[in-house]
Amino acid sequence: MMGVEHITNLAITPGAVITALADPTGTSIDWSMKALGEKGASVATFGTAEELAKSGLCDAVIVASPNYTHRMVLEPLFDAALNILCEKPIATTIEDARWIVDRAEASDKVFWTAMEYRYMPPAADFIREIHDGRIGKLQMLSIREHRFPFLEKVADWNRFSRNTGGTMVEKCCHFFDLMRLVTGAEAVRVYCSGAMDVNHLDERYDGETPDIIDNSYTTVDFSNGVRAMLDLSMFADGAENQEEITAVGDKARLDVLIPEGAIVYSPRVGFRNDKKVERRVVEVDQAALDAGSHHGSTFYEHQKFNAAVRGEGAVEVTARDGLMAVAIGTAAEISAREHRVVEMSELGF
Repeated sequence: MMGVEHITNLAITPGAVITALADPTGTSIDWSMKALGEKGASVATFGTAEELAKSGLCDAVIVASPNYTHRMVLEPLFDAALNILCEKPIATTIEDARWIVDRAEASDKVFWTAMEYRYMPPAADFIREIHDGRIGKLQMLSIREHRFPFLEKVADWNRFSRNTGGTMVEKCCHFFDLMRLVTGAEAVRVYCSGAMDVNHLDERYDGETPDIIDNSYTTVDFSNGVRAMLDLSMFADGAENQEEITAVGDKARLDVLIPEGAIVYSPRVGFRNDKKVERRVVEVDQAALDAGSHHGSTFYEHQKFNAAVRGEGAVEVTARDGLMAVAIGTAAEISAREHRVVEMSELGF
């Protein structure tokens, strides 16, 4: 599914040409070829990443395989010295994520961790205003995602934490990445209260019940004194906005609402004084919106990745960024299971 979203966004990315697909699952290849349309006639297909890497047909590869396969898929791509955009989370374990960082940092090619939420235009403007000092000194950051349950994936791989890293890694690495980006600091400790309370309770796969969190509250303390919170519900698909992010500084509060696209600025006015709220809507190109389901962000991400591969821009989301998002998610998973605060130092950070 995510592979097809990349295909539809590459179709409108200037200078990008899809030359090959690799997937061991025939139905996924078929879906991808359908998305390619007439262009599919000139696209080679392979059953493995190794075959694609050896083909010489590509100078950049997008990895959109199940989380637990990333290390295996990436190894031949690193060996072939290819530029890589790897979907989040880069791995399901800190050990594998560290291995990916080591390989990426030893290479002179581009490695980019796909963190689409950074590139939603309203979120990007929101982050820019915070960094420009519009709210003063940032003290508090809260992120709410109230959304639909996990979708069905090939062989139901996303129903089990051993394949995904757990919901706090699989889904929430996006938000832990945003927290690091907005605060400009590293996590020190994590507390997560979460469980599987509503979704997937009646599902069985080879006699097993899914074990993925469907709702949680997570608090993260950062090294610069900023505290951040994530409020996740995966059974709230009726919410008007799927993502609501709020930053509070010593001078003002700033909100962004997605998909509404509104940014709301609320400066401090003092007790009982008139409010001075400012509201604007960030427009997103319709072609970018139509090409995927991440509020246009995949398109804008591809323009940045494309520029980096061509030597015309910097890598903005490194393998190390991917590692840190996995690490915070892992800490949250441990915290939810063991009902305790987890210090990042316990995990080697």
